[in-house]
Amino acid sequence: MRVIEEKIIGKKSQELCEDGIVVNDDFVAVIDGSTSKTPLRINDGMTNGRFCMEKVCSLLNDIPCDTMMEEFCAMSTDMIFRIYMDKGLDISLLKADPIQRMTASAVVFSRSLQEVWMIGDCHCIVDGKYYDNPKPYEIPIAKKRAEILKDALANGATVEELRRNDIGRESVLPILKEACKEQNKAYSVIDGFPIPLQHVRVIKVKAPETEIVLASDGYPRLMPTLRESEKELERLLAEDPLCIGDNIATKGLKVGQKSFDDRSYIRLTS
Repeated sequence: MRVIEEKIIGKKSQELCEDGIVVNDDFVAVIDGSTSKTPLRINDGMTNGRFCMEKVCSLLNDIPCDTMMEEFCAMSTDMIFRIYMDKGLDISLLKADPIQRMTASAVVFSRSLQEVWMIGDCHCIVDGKYYDNPKPYEIPIAKKRAEILKDALANGATVEELRRNDIGRESVLPILKEACKEQNKAYSVIDGFPIPLQHVRVIKVKAPETEIVLASDGYPRLMPTLRESEKELERLLAEDPLCIGDNIATKGLKVGQKSFDDRSYIRLTS
């Protein structure tokens, strides 16, 4: 196993970045902590997404080399649930309202098993073939946001104004929160509650020295190299900073940010 290139860039700063990369003798992974939609902070001084990301990264540095996907899902769930218990959080509230949980997506390469596991909406390229695992509700909500912003532009608003005050995001936020109730039901994430294994995508790596790319969804178009992925992101941000056209999304490029989301990328051979 050999790492060819890797990069993490926070949308605001490295200190606030909710993405993480793990590289050890047994696992390579990208972990994407989810943007919190609640004022509840499970760990003081840190967003829930970053805290969850850091904990999952630590777990991957501690588990046995032959850990199976099912075991990793159970271990990560138990770890996060214990944190809730240790913090004295209301478990009934967390069960009823998933937006109160700390949440992360992960794409993990197991060297021992020669598998890539996709929990949540990260994506990857394995031996030249692209794979994703999207949330089922994301595109319809993004389209609704895009319609609102396109109407605002048609009625005289400027791109700069909407980057400062994303009325589309504000409008769809209640829908996004409602959609989170399908978390670990219609799609998989790491959040301290049981992960439905049928929504975890597993890709078998069929040959040694296969090239693999793992990335968070901060790269909307995943390319075979970091340079190509960065170049494509740069083009999309320049042409569609509101993320309502070629790169339709539930949030755009805010003024003062480097991108619409944190991003992480690693390319390796198996």
